[in-house]
Amino acid sequence: MNTTDIYERVDFSTSPFIKSEYECCKFNYCNFSNAKLTDVIFVECEFDNCNLGLAIFNRTTLRDVTFKNCKMLGLHFENCNEFDLSVDFENCNLENSSFYNLILKKTSFKKSKLCEADFTGSDLSSSIFDECDLTNAVFNSTNLEKADFRTSFNYSIDPEVNRIKKARFSLGGMVGLLEKYDIEIE
Repeated sequence: MNTTDIYERVDFSTSPFIKSEYECCKFNYCNFSNAKLTDVIFVECEFDNCNLGLAIFNRTTLRDVTFKNCKMLGLHFENCNEFDLSVDFENCNLENSSFYNLILKKTSFKKSKLCEADFTGSDLSSSIFDECDLTNAVFNSTNLEKADFRTSFNYSIDPEVNRIKKARFSLGGMVGLLEKYDIEIE
């Protein structure tokens, strides 16, 4: 078990990542692109300015993990260990990432790019999307009850196929809820 270790500027894309439990660790400016993180356990860890693009999550545990300023293109979070999955994102690029069928209640997405992310079938109730770009993000059979989208933009959410009771939207964001009707709002 690696506890309270700090990993600084390590390139895990060229050397294998050791399967272990990492608790209260910090990863700063590390490169995990295409790294195999199968069966690795991260508990109360923080990733800052890391590249995790196309990293392979298979049965990976992410419990109370924070990602800040990270490049996270094309990740398949649905392959993570679903038990106790809890993550928060701040200023991350999560383009083309998939959160398919995950329970992510009260997840915080702050100032992140979620273009073409897939949230199909996910439970995002009480989650916060603060200043996020959701261009072409997919919401289908998604639980968005009490979610907060007031400062986010470019989303398209169909109220008929998603649960949005008590979700919060800005007046300007209403276009994203009515887009399928092909109406003009002025």
